[in-house]
Amino acid sequence: MHSTGLERLKDLQRRIIDCRACPRLVAHRERVGREKRRAYRHEDYWAKPVPSFGDPRAGLFIVGLAPAAHGANRTGRMFTGDRSGQWLYRALFDHGFCSRPASVGPDDGLELHGAYISAAAHCAPPDNKLSAGELRRCRNYLDEELGLFIESKQRRLVLLALGAVAFRACLLALDALGRRRAGKRPRFAHMAEAGFGPELALLASYHPSQQNTQTGRLTREMFDAVFARARELL
Repeated sequence: MHSTGLERLKDLQRRIIDCRACPRLVAHRERVGREKRRAYRHEDYWAKPVPSFGDPRAGLFIVGLAPAAHGANRTGRMFTGDRSGQWLYRALFDHGFCSRPASVGPDDGLELHGAYISAAAHCAPPDNKLSAGELRRCRNYLDEELGLFIESKQRRLVLLALGAVAFRACLLALDALGRRRAGKRPRFAHMAEAGFGPELALLASYHPSQQNTQTGRLTREMFDAVFARARELL
């Protein structure tokens, strides 16, 4: 990404962190940060919108659902502090997208190589459920962020959606960016894949939530296959 794009990306992250557009989410994230979970009672919670992070020249653009209340809402880094993150960073490491197999927070030294992590929503929602309005307001950030990556890419960009909500957010962002696909609209399924021209592909995976990983709906082999396919597409 060129210097102007990098500055725009940094400005976008600052605006995300300062966002107070959704009163319900603001109240929840801040209440959780005050009350805390017993295991983390001595920690200072981030309790703000969690910014995206990663390699600004990434070919793999990952979109999750939202921060976990005692995970990223506590640490301030996407997919840290919970079981979902353990799965994601292990897979990223195994497929050469990051420098270490685990991350606990923004100051642990982990670096993403050729990968970038964003989300459909940047605030932790009550019961992990977001309203249509909350998703719509936060998707303005995703539209802008994805647009910067598409603008700057000289080679293929693979958009990886973790879960059905993220998949829909990606499709709506692509619509907003004028990348609507001709023909039948892609439907979410694990390993679903759709091309949006020679330089852009959308890939889907079940979300690595405990609800999926502990029931066997998503196995390590299934999750690894997604990242192996992303490597092939890149």
